[in-house]
Amino acid sequence: MKASQLFFPTLREVPSEAEVVSHQLLLRAGFIRKSSAGVYSYLPLGRRVLSKIEAIVREEMDRAGGQEVLMPIIQPRELWERTGRWTVYGDEMFRLTDRHDRGFALGPTHEEIITTLVDGEVHSYRDLPLLLYQIQNKYRDEIRPRFGLMRGREFIMKDLYSFDEDSSGLDISYRKMHGAYQAIFDRMGLRYRVVEADSGAIGGNESHEFMVLADSGECTILYCESCDYAANVERAISREDESAGEGVEMKPLEKIATPGLKTIQDLVRELGIPEQNQVKTLMYYADGEVVAVILRGDRDLNEIKLKNFLNCQQLFMADEQSVREQCGAGFGSLGPVELKARIYIDSEANRLKNFSCGANQDGFHYINCNVGRDFVPTAVGDFKNAVEGDPCPDCGGMMRALRGIEVGHIFKLGTKYSDALQAFYRNREGEEKPFVMGCYGMGVTRTMAAAVEQNHDDNGIIWPMPIAPYQVIIIPVNVQKDDQMQAAAKIYQQLSDMGLEVVWDDRDERAGVKFKDADLIGIPIKVTIGPKALQENQVEVKKRWETAVARVEITSVADYVQTIVKEGLAQK
Repeated sequence: MKASQLFFPTLREVPSEAEVVSHQLLLRAGFIRKSSAGVYSYLPLGRRVLSKIEAIVREEMDRAGGQEVLMPIIQPRELWERTGRWTVYGDEMFRLTDRHDRGFALGPTHEEIITTLVDGEVHSYRDLPLLLYQIQNKYRDEIRPRFGLMRGREFIMKDLYSFDEDSSGLDISYRKMHGAYQAIFDRMGLRYRVVEADSGAIGGNESHEFMVLADSGECTILYCESCDYAANVERAISREDESAGEGVEMKPLEKIATPGLKTIQDLVRELGIPEQNQVKTLMYYADGEVVAVILRGDRDLNEIKLKNFLNCQQLFMADEQSVREQCGAGFGSLGPVELKARIYIDSEANRLKNFSCGANQDGFHYINCNVGRDFVPTAVGDFKNAVEGDPCPDCGGMMRALRGIEVGHIFKLGTKYSDALQAFYRNREGEEKPFVMGCYGMGVTRTMAAAVEQNHDDNGIIWPMPIAPYQVIIIPVNVQKDDQMQAAAKIYQQLSDMGLEVVWDDRDERAGVKFKDADLIGIPIKVTIGPKALQENQVEVKKRWETAVARVEITSVADYVQTIVKEGLAQK
C-alpha cells in the first residue's frame, strides 16, 4: 500500500476530549473518529488491527471446538422478562419500541437469545457438549461514556456460550476457554494476568477476568508474591488473624464527649486511638431498606461484596437526612450501639475488642465497645476491600497490587438461564434436564485500546507485531530523488512478494513529517532510504521498540526484515 493512497488522517495536537493515552493516540494516528459520545467509526488502520484481533480469536475459538454463529442485535423484551433481567440490567440497556408497540432491546449480551436458540434445536445429550460463539457489536447505554474505546456505548465483542450435560462437562468447557484465552493474548504479544472476578449482572458461581497490565488500567489486581492467587479487587479476599482479640478482657463501655471530632483521623490525632481499634458505621439503602455496615477504621467498604451478600438489586449510600431520622445523629457520629437497623459487620471488625465508635449523638463517641455485649449484628461477612500488603488467603504470603484493563471475562453460569427459560435436553435415562451453561466474553475493540495503553511511548503507538496494521514502512527521505524511489520500489516489491504487509511512504513530504507519522502510527519496522547510506548500497532499519538503527545491505535487507517479522510473530 502506498501512503499517498492510504486514508490515515493524522493529528498533531492532542484532542481535548481524549482523557487516556489509547484514546489520544488512536485519534491522532487516524485509527478512529468519534461519531457521538461512546460511538466511533474505525478507519482503515483501525479496521486492520481489529481484523487481526478477530482472526486470532476465531482461530483459537475454532481450535477449542467453537462454532461461529451470528445472532440478532435487536432482542425481544419478553425473553429478558423471563430471566428477570429486563429490570435488573437497569438504565444501561438501550430499549426501543416498534410500530406495533412491542418492546425490544439492543443486545448488551446474548444469554437469552442463545439459550432459546439451542433449546429449539438441541434435544438430546448426544448433541452435547456444544460451543457456539459470535463476534458482533454490543450496546450499553453508559451513563458517562469515557476513555475512548475503553467505555463505549457501541463496541465489538466476542461471546461464546457452552452447553453441557452437567457440571463436570462445564468444567471441561471452562478449562478449554481458559486455555484458549491464554493462547489468544499470548499470540497478541500482550502482558496479562488471569484473576478471580465477580460475576456481576451476568450471574453464575465462578468467573475469571483476563487483565492486560497497564499503569493506566481502571481495575486494581491483587496477587500473591508466593503462590498463584490473583483476584480483581472486587473479589479479592485476605487472610485474617483468627486469634485476634482472644484473651483480651472487655472493659466497661464508656461514652465520651468528642465535639468537632467526626473522622477516623480526628480520633487518631486528638485521642490517640489507632485506626485499627476504631470502627466506622456506614448506612446504605438496600432495595429501599436502610442497613448499617460496620468496618474497621482503616478499611474501605467493597460495595459489590455487600450487594452480593445481601442479594439485593439496588444498593446506594443513604443521605444524611435519612441517616438522622434512623440514627438520631449525622455522619461522623454513627455507631452500632442501640441502632435500630439491620447491622452487617465485617469479619475483621467482628474480632475487635474494646474499640471506639460513634454514639449516635452528635459530638459523642463510645470507647471500649464490644460485639455481643453492646450490640448484636444481624450477620457477619467479608465486606472490606483487600489491599496491597494484606496476607494471601491461600498461603499467607504478602499480596501486591497491579493496575489492569479487563479484556476478557469467563463465567460458569450453571442452570441460571436454562432454568428461567425452560431450556431442557433429555439425558441418557430419558429424563429432562436443564442445560448447564458457561459464558465467555472478550472485548475486541477494548483489546485494541488496551494494547495501546500497554505499548506506547512519547512518540506514539508501538504495536505488537501480530496485531500491527502493517508490519513494515519504507520511507525514502526525498521522493524527488530517483535512486531513492527506485530502491524503495525494489524493496517494497521484494517484501510484498514474501507476503509481508508493507506501506511505502511515497508522499512528497518532509522526511521529519514522515518519520513522525511512522512513529505515531506504530508500524513495527521502519526502513529508511537516505542519500548517505544509499551511496554505500545500504539502508537503515529500525525496530519501533528500540532506539538502535541498523545499516543493512540493500541486497540482504528483505531477508533481514523478514526475519524480524517472523520473530515478532512467533514471540510469546
